[in-house]
Amino acid sequence: MHLAELNIGRLLAPTDDPRVAEFMDNLDRINGLGKRMPGFVWMMEGSGEPGTGNTEAKIDGDPQFVSNLTVWEDVESLERFVWGTIHKQFYDRRTEWFEIMGDQHFVMWWVPEGHQPTLDEALERQEMRKTQGDTDAAFGWSYLPQAQMWRARHCTPETV
Repeated sequence: MHLAELNIGRLLAPTDDPRVAEFMDNLDRINGLGKRMPGFVWMMEGSGEPGTGNTEAKIDGDPQFVSNLTVWEDVESLERFVWGTIHKQFYDRRTEWFEIMGDQHFVMWWVPEGHQPTLDEALERQEMRKTQGDTDAAFGWSYLPQAQMWRARHCTPETV
């Protein structure tokens, strides 16, 4: 089995606004790094236009929602990318570009090798986690005993 993850954020401003320009200007760089990481399997792609990432996959028709849907070989591979690369520096600055979301906005789940989840599937998993808490079908970092880097980096409550 491989590990799928969905992370959703809502930008403070439209993607072409100067307030989120630094984030948008580095999106291809960070996504490209992720794709080159050992253990990376797949990423939901956008239009392919430089600097857009997957920003055109709107949630509830809202163009400021940004979703990141990826698949990894294992927990450790995803952790190395999230907490052990320059991604962590952008993650630490997320409140400069994103609203703090009161609802859960992150979910992981196991998928068969070769499966590429859809955004709808991922949103269903997110809803499962929101309504049922962490289960084998939908979970956060704290559910995974092997998630050691997450524990060491002392993730803040709004990100679990």
